[in-house]
Amino acid sequence: MQNITIFLERLSEGDEQAAEKLLEVVYAELRKLAQAKLAQEAPGHTLQPTALVHEAWMRLVGDERGDWKSRRYFFGACAEAMRRILVESARRKASLKRGGDRERVELVEPSDERSATSLDLLALDEALAKLMREDAGKAELVKLRFFAGLTLDQVAKTLGISPATADRHWAFARAFLFHEIRGRDAD
Repeated sequence: MQNITIFLERLSEGDEQAAEKLLEVVYAELRKLAQAKLAQEAPGHTLQPTALVHEAWMRLVGDERGDWKSRRYFFGACAEAMRRILVESARRKASLKRGGDRERVELVEPSDERSATSLDLLALDEALAKLMREDAGKAELVKLRFFAGLTLDQVAKTLGISPATADRHWAFARAFLFHEIRGRDAD
């Protein structure tokens, strides 16, 4: 993974070949993360893992290219790009103009397990924005954990905090987000 930092440095210096090499190094991992995130989506979701990775990649190295100083910033940017894409997709789907008020009926009933893992991304996005205003560090942890699919040990390493601190921050952030989303549902 140390190659990532080298490629990021070259990319920030304007080396266009570094972007290709960086993609080769991180593509498989980004695709696994995208698959995991999309598996949690509600049935009928049309976005595919490959499309999610490619869209996130285009945002990361396209016109709005960031200056990533380290793996931490890069994976944070990946998580943020995937989060924004999923939220935009959820908003498009929910818009009345596109028939978002119509309920899709599946011919095969979804399993209870899949229904239990589906999530209202719009509610999560609002709750995450509130957490960001209150504690940006914990919000970044959530993005890396939830959207990038990193383990708590990987998040701790990426953020430069101890695993115990990452565990405490994750517990707090989950409770905060649950409270915010549950409060929204009660409205």
